[in-house]
Amino acid sequence: MTSDSPTTATSDTTDATASASGMKRRRGFLGSIGPAFITAALVFGPGSITTASAMGASFGYQLLWVPVVSTILMLCFVDIGVRIGLSTDRGILPTITRQLTGVIALLVGIGSFLVVTSFQAGNSVGAGAGASLLAGGDARWWAAGFTLIGIAFVWLPRFYPVLEKTMIVVILIMLVALVTTAVISRPDLGQAVRGLVPTIPSGSTALVVGLAATTFSVVGALYQIQLVREKGWTSQDYAVARRDAVGGSLILGGLSFVIILAAAAVLQPAGVEVTSPAALAMILQPIGEWAAALFAVGLWAAAFSSLLGNSTIGGSMLAGVFRIDAGSLSSPKVKACITAVIVLGGVVAVIFGGIPIQLILTAQAVTIVLVPLIGVVMVLLARSGDRGNLRIGVAQLVVAVIGVLFLLGLAISYVVRLFL
Repeated sequence: MTSDSPTTATSDTTDATASASGMKRRRGFLGSIGPAFITAALVFGPGSITTASAMGASFGYQLLWVPVVSTILMLCFVDIGVRIGLSTDRGILPTITRQLTGVIALLVGIGSFLVVTSFQAGNSVGAGAGASLLAGGDARWWAAGFTLIGIAFVWLPRFYPVLEKTMIVVILIMLVALVTTAVISRPDLGQAVRGLVPTIPSGSTALVVGLAATTFSVVGALYQIQLVREKGWTSQDYAVARRDAVGGSLILGGLSFVIILAAAAVLQPAGVEVTSPAALAMILQPIGEWAAALFAVGLWAAAFSSLLGNSTIGGSMLAGVFRIDAGSLSSPKVKACITAVIVLGGVVAVIFGGIPIQLILTAQAVTIVLVPLIGVVMVLLARSGDRGNLRIGVAQLVVAVIGVLFLLGLAISYVVRLFL
């Protein structure tokens, strides 16, 4: 068994091979990015666009601080995921089982599967809506088509490299589309600066909880453990992996930030109530058909990347729960589990043409219980002696504890809003 410590001695031959492999992996720009960009692409979906648009439409620039705070906490936890992934020789659930207990691993696995699967229908619906805005036609049939395309991606011979390159391209598309959307909306920069001061206007709690939960995605940070292992990185690649983590997390938070800017500048003055991720595209039409089309491209990219990425998390966790070869995304059994999640989301999208409210409530309820638990589990793993030189220090531990308390605060706010 390979030691978790990055300082463990190995044979000269192994050292030379690992060193050469590491140099090869680190060579070039594309070789230094990947896992965190996949996380950003799968976390930022149509739900994020809808929530951020609703924030800007209803409260203007007042809640711009939410993606900023959430991004800081996401940076901390993605880095924790990287540290764990680089210093373990096992998958996510086996690592939790070995260092904590099998019961906790089971709870994390089942909970993560339920959360991402519950939101999968929304990703299918969003992909269909984006394509429908661009090319016309029934969004349901587009959703069905992209479900089939997603399945085809999964069964490619080398799934992870294709997934990584696809997510990088999609992230770039989203950046161009959504940043351009914000620029042409001409936001009030003075009001934007004032919106960086934390305040919670009356009636905004649900939106704050929603955006914070999607931008500060602990499930996405947890899955970083698997992604850095799929990348082939080792403890020697920590500096490269950390740069990737910082870049991916900043992009994730930045996308929510620019959507709020655009919505505050365009939707709030028009008095538009956001009920779908396509609302911003409709209001941009007076600026020009190209503006609405550009946003629709961003919407499609966000939805399709989440459709593919979320199902990868859900399928991997499902495989881990049943202890079937969950060590690699190249495993046919893991691919079958991923396919099942994609199919489930596509079927719900086609049958209902939207997201059933009960499915949303189930996802929110599971998230409220699960996310603080995952946060605690990640902190415990990060402080374990098995991390070796990658064990987090006191400063990062303090930020991580603040993050867990933040998650608990969101959970309490949700429960209070639900029952009072």
